[in-house]
Amino acid sequence: MEANKIVEKFDGKTILITGATGFLAKILVEKILRVQPNIKTLFLLIRAPNVVSAEQRLHQEIVDTELFRVLRDKLGENITTFLSSKIIPVSGDVSKEKFGIGDAELIGKMYGEIDFIINSAATTRFDERYDDALDINAFGAMHILNFAKKCTKLKLLLHVSTAYVHGTRSGVIVEKPFRMGETLQGAKLTYLDLDAEKKLLQQTKTRLHSHNIPNDDFIQSLRDFGIQRAILHGWPNTYSFTKAMGEMVFEKFKENVNVVIVRPPIITSTCREPFPGWMEGLRTLDSIFVSYAKRKIKFFLGDPDSVLDVIPGDMVVNGILVAMAAHDTDKPGTENDDDELANNIYHIGSSLRNPMSFKQLKWFMYHYLQKKPFINNKGNPINVGKPATLSSMASFHRHISIRYLPFLKVLKVLNALLCNRYESSYTNAKRKINHSLRLAELYKPYLFFRGIYDDANAENLRTAMKSESDANAEMFDFDPKSIQWEEYFINTHFPGIVKYVLKK
Repeated sequence: MEANKIVEKFDGKTILITGATGFLAKILVEKILRVQPNIKTLFLLIRAPNVVSAEQRLHQEIVDTELFRVLRDKLGENITTFLSSKIIPVSGDVSKEKFGIGDAELIGKMYGEIDFIINSAATTRFDERYDDALDINAFGAMHILNFAKKCTKLKLLLHVSTAYVHGTRSGVIVEKPFRMGETLQGAKLTYLDLDAEKKLLQQTKTRLHSHNIPNDDFIQSLRDFGIQRAILHGWPNTYSFTKAMGEMVFEKFKENVNVVIVRPPIITSTCREPFPGWMEGLRTLDSIFVSYAKRKIKFFLGDPDSVLDVIPGDMVVNGILVAMAAHDTDKPGTENDDDELANNIYHIGSSLRNPMSFKQLKWFMYHYLQKKPFINNKGNPINVGKPATLSSMASFHRHISIRYLPFLKVLKVLNALLCNRYESSYTNAKRKINHSLRLAELYKPYLFFRGIYDDANAENLRTAMKSESDANAEMFDFDPKSIQWEEYFINTHFPGIVKYVLKK
């Protein structure tokens, strides 16, 4: 398990990566090409209507991004030839059987050449419309598994899940698989039937269509329906609910496919490779940081002592590649072997071995913004106040009632007295308040989370990698104990948000 031996595992191999335009998948693609240029082929599944569009997305959203700067500098003018010889963009969609690929020659090539499959495709919106979440996160897993069973050379299928499949469990949460039909409600609700969920969804869509409601209301109804089904079965949102379903599919139907499941928690910017701080898009914690920096929020909602399980994106990628190398075997998996799948699940996080509290993070934000405040439209620094905390939902609702509801009542009275001149102002203010309340409810389970993710399997991998003679040991480091959180957030993550997200 030394670094060079891990690199050798991918020499001459062919890998299929789904969800290739996603944040984590891009880091993965760049890492593989940089450390193992002798990879044979990377099939990158990209949602696009045709091959030309897939090729465009490959360049615009993956290889032409800042993330590939180190690789471009390394290869110089040879970069185009190198990439075209290694990457095959595939127009496809995991929500369809055979990914909707109609090219029989391409399908045959993939079946005959693929050694590894990495499933990184997912919709990650907490309140995604239920039909899209089911199609991608749950039944997409079935389509990937069916495809894998036809790959004659396949050694391993690695599925990127999420630590939040465990819902809002508290205490130490172990790396155990989900069984088909299992719910988080225990005896209250004994069985989760995926086919029944799909049938119920279709009935709901038919009923909504019969009422001829506007499209926006139709979509919102499907989002609300997903949340209702998730809560019924014990999950807090549609995302974690359908990701758990996907794991159940792999557990139940894997047969002789060698399946490994990786569960990262909150993924943040790169800490080392290919360079520190690379980030794409604003994730939950980052949105809070930006809102605080612009003084759009003046308080933080959540349990100050709650542990935030965060891990840099490049460490998740390292964990994925090490897990693949560890389980790379020509020996097929054993059907319904409970111990085998339990040993193939990895929490790649930090809450057990290097915990960071919500209270620490807000002070990191404050200290960074004291030194490097955001600049407003007039060119003046935006000075933030010391971070106050509302430590319960009750205090949040009191804050809303005291600060905003009187203003809303004044607008309503003015609107009535002045012939609806304040109608739009009243409507917009009410919409913003309702949106804030909805977001608070949506993120409440994580703002007051009391779980710690055990990572015994992941620690076993890290132990197997340790060697005093390995000069390249850091190449695949994913040990959270190596991170100093204050230094990382203030000198790497927050500057990365400013440089790679906000300026773009």
